[in-house]
Amino acid sequence: MGRLTGGDPSLLRRINSAVVLHTLRDAGSLTLTDITRITGLSRPTVEGVVEGLIEAGLVAGSAPEEGETRRQGRPARRFRFRAEAGHLLGIEIGPHRVAAMVAGLDGEIIGAGSREVSAKADADERLAGVRLVTDEVLARAGVARDSLRAVGVGSPGIVEADGTVRLGTALPQWTGLALGERLRCSFSCPVLVENDANAAAVAEQWKGAATDSDDIVFVLAGLSPGAGSLIGGRLHRGFGGAAGEIGALHLLGRGVTPERLLSTTDEPLHPLDEQAVAQVFAEARQGDPRAQEAVERFILRLVHDVAALVLALDPELVVIGGWAAGLDGVLDPLRDELARYCLRPPRVALSLLGEAAVATGALRLAIDHVEEQLFAVESTVTARR
Repeated sequence: MGRLTGGDPSLLRRINSAVVLHTLRDAGSLTLTDITRITGLSRPTVEGVVEGLIEAGLVAGSAPEEGETRRQGRPARRFRFRAEAGHLLGIEIGPHRVAAMVAGLDGEIIGAGSREVSAKADADERLAGVRLVTDEVLARAGVARDSLRAVGVGSPGIVEADGTVRLGTALPQWTGLALGERLRCSFSCPVLVENDANAAAVAEQWKGAATDSDDIVFVLAGLSPGAGSLIGGRLHRGFGGAAGEIGALHLLGRGVTPERLLSTTDEPLHPLDEQAVAQVFAEARQGDPRAQEAVERFILRLVHDVAALVLALDPELVVIGGWAAGLDGVLDPLRDELARYCLRPPRVALSLLGEAAVATGALRLAIDHVEEQLFAVESTVTARR
């Protein structure tokens, strides 16, 4: 953006407002003198900005801190960012459950919940479950639906920019579903739909195992694994939103389907669901040789899928999530094989967020959307006195 001139007073006010609001959100309760010192803005500018932010409902005056004194007169009035001025919602839509969590504008989670849903549920039934869990979470947190500023959603499948699921084989009736449009009918705020593995990758960098890394791959390891990646701290979706769909590698000659990989007989595993797979892993832990062979095949397939991503992206860290993250011994063979196949093996860790990763990442995406509106101008132009 070009240099500011005397002709941009409105833009300058927005910049100054973003600077002050960002300062209050990060620092907590401050006096006008504190804000002036931290931001470098003039005292009259800070006074005018704070007054405008109070009128907008984003800032509130607060009582002086206990024990605070001044040499003359009463203690200075303090001001704080009103995290309760709006709320944000993160939603996970999965094969066996739907979940939601709500936070204030500061990102602090104030409520969460989930509901089981049948893997065979059609789109209408699954979305009805989303509405129910959302209503429950908002009610328990005492949050009015009209206070929501943005909603993030994590869903299986390849997701278009408008929230349409271009391809979604994990859920019945999901391919071609106008998911974003359907959900926007339930909310009077922006709804952002993202692939579930992508959302989980965002979550792990925000609150999980990757808080100190900007180049990561998150593997949502299930029956058909998917992956999300951040490159330079930015989510990498690919040209058509299909980056990380490593579950399709078996179609390219990378091995047999999960039904055969996890079979303990000469026939494909049927039904292929998490309960049946959990039984195979339980039998392996009990020493059943055919179950152990099945688990070894599954882990090796996962290792090869992850190695393909590591060779392409050269991440600093690989985070393993999904139900496979709880498998005994998944990390050691993964590390060994990545050292064998990759020129520079990355660090490997298990997810710290577990089943909350997708909803947490969806919430973070909603927060990012609102922060772009509140603070974006600060990063494009330097505030001036």
